[in-house]
Amino acid sequence: MDLPLHVIELDGGLTLRRFRGEADYPEFLRLIEESAEHVRPWMSWIADHTPAAAAEFVATRDEKWERGDSYTYLIVQDGRMVGAASLYRREESGPDVREIGYWLHPGATGRGLVTRATRAMTAEAFRLPGVNHVEIWHDPGNHRSAAVPARLGFTVHLRRPAERLTPAATGEEQIWRLSRGAKPTPAAD
Repeated sequence: MDLPLHVIELDGGLTLRRFRGEADYPEFLRLIEESAEHVRPWMSWIADHTPAAAAEFVATRDEKWERGDSYTYLIVQDGRMVGAASLYRREESGPDVREIGYWLHPGATGRGLVTRATRAMTAEAFRLPGVNHVEIWHDPGNHRSAAVPARLGFTVHLRRPAERLTPAATGEEQIWRLSRGAKPTPAAD
């Protein structure tokens, strides 16, 4: 099975790297706890956050990576974890579709880090056999999340009703798509 790169070095001290198991747990837990209020309006998983849940998440990364279910990267800026991003399969999407999800520490926003990370992860997705589409799903009220696919040349594929699982949820979800052969734009971050 072809797998994405374990480490992706980008300019400006930005690195995407695969989890290193338990060694990453303490800093990852700190990252989640410092980011909790920032991500709470949009990320449903934060409502169930506990140190044990974070430990379980970290513990399952290797197995999910090896099975090809989810490739989760830590977003590291100048040697410090500032967020996480995943390239994964969503059961309701077709077998040729992968989704990218992301979040950042509030102190790392507004610098184009997620845009650069998503551009690199999109390229990795299209290196995988059988992947023809990359999607980004988010609540349309989350304008910061919407800005990332818009900058990269994704187009809105679908907008539909969704369950309100977070405090800021609008009751809709917006799905952006980029298809194989289309290249993510090198738009300014």
